[in-house]
Amino acid sequence: MGTWRGLRVAFILGSLFMILLIIVYWDDVGGFNLYPLQDPKHESLHSDSYPQATSGPPRSVPTSRAHASSSVIVHTTAPSTTLVPEEKGGEAKEQTKDKGKETQEQRKEETREDEEKERSRTAVEEREQEARKQRIMDVCSGKDAMDFPGRTRAFEQIPNRELDHLIVDDTHQIIYCYVPKVACTNWKRVMVVLSQSLISPSSGKPYTDPEAVPPDLVHNSSLHLTFAKFWRHYGSLSRHLMALKLQHYTKFLFVRDPFVRLISAFRNKFGRPNEDFYRQFGSVMLSRYGNMSGSLPETAAEAFAAGIKPTFQQFITYLLDPETEKESIFNEHWRQVYRLCHPCQVKYDFIGRLETLESDAENLLKLLEVDHLLHFPSGARNRTAASWERDWFKQIPSSMRRELYKLYEPDFELFGYPKPDSVLHR
Repeated sequence: MGTWRGLRVAFILGSLFMILLIIVYWDDVGGFNLYPLQDPKHESLHSDSYPQATSGPPRSVPTSRAHASSSVIVHTTAPSTTLVPEEKGGEAKEQTKDKGKETQEQRKEETREDEEKERSRTAVEEREQEARKQRIMDVCSGKDAMDFPGRTRAFEQIPNRELDHLIVDDTHQIIYCYVPKVACTNWKRVMVVLSQSLISPSSGKPYTDPEAVPPDLVHNSSLHLTFAKFWRHYGSLSRHLMALKLQHYTKFLFVRDPFVRLISAFRNKFGRPNEDFYRQFGSVMLSRYGNMSGSLPETAAEAFAAGIKPTFQQFITYLLDPETEKESIFNEHWRQVYRLCHPCQVKYDFIGRLETLESDAENLLKLLEVDHLLHFPSGARNRTAASWERDWFKQIPSSMRRELYKLYEPDFELFGYPKPDSVLHR
């Protein structure tokens, strides 16, 4: 029993001691604090914003005030814990903005450079066009002491039959003078699409893509309205209408080195069996200049099978023979451009060259304001090269070469092609 009483006394004394410690602690802090171990940085923030609690006699603290005190501490500590990340985030945002501004400036600078290049390229091309047109005017006015048939005649004096290469599109107010062996198939395809003169059998509607137009159909003369047909359509008003259209429509043609065009025509029409050209021209060349004994094969297929076909020299001889044009005017494939398109009478707005076909075609479609409607068909890559001239003419006597140059000299001069000295003086 004595032991049990001792334990009870010790427990009671311990309890009283603990109560005394609690009272002393409460009196020291002045209230209940959830954050007794506040770090110095946070304490300084508290001291800046709120008065420190002072020691004093024990007092009761209302529950609302206790909550307020704790909320104040949370409020003051929360910004302190997020202050540094916010500063870092701000710096990151500023850096992102700076990078964005730099990117925008770079893009603007690149755009300005591209626009400047485009303006420069356009200016060069415009100067080139003006030079081409000025050259025609100079030659036609006689400044270069160059004379040729029809140079000084008026447009009204040109017979209707010689106006059959001027194709008219009234919808878009365009006049195109086509020159065979100078991308004329593709330009005719363009004109067919613009004039909507050919119906696609698959869709039942006019073709909208020049590349889809069958190339063998575009040479059908019934598809194109030419000046030569005006008399049939408009009678006595035809010449007046021609003059109006020449004044207000955009007129263009494409040209090519005259000798290279001749080589291309020969390869295309006589380098492989072509029944029409064999009957009309090939057989004539062979019989006149081929020293052939006996009769000629009746068809091109038979002639080629027997190894009989015109040579390039026979072709040149045919062109130089005065009797040739006494019988019939030159075929359009080797007729001079000045006789097909009459550049001294028709003031063309655009003169394209086969040698710069891609860029010229792009610029022309923009000038015609139809570049949003279609694209120029991609041409064949196996064009007759100008570098072939020397090889093709090496078997031709120099006297014939010089005579041939005189025959095509107006085209060389009008369209600014250099005199082929390497061919003429070998």
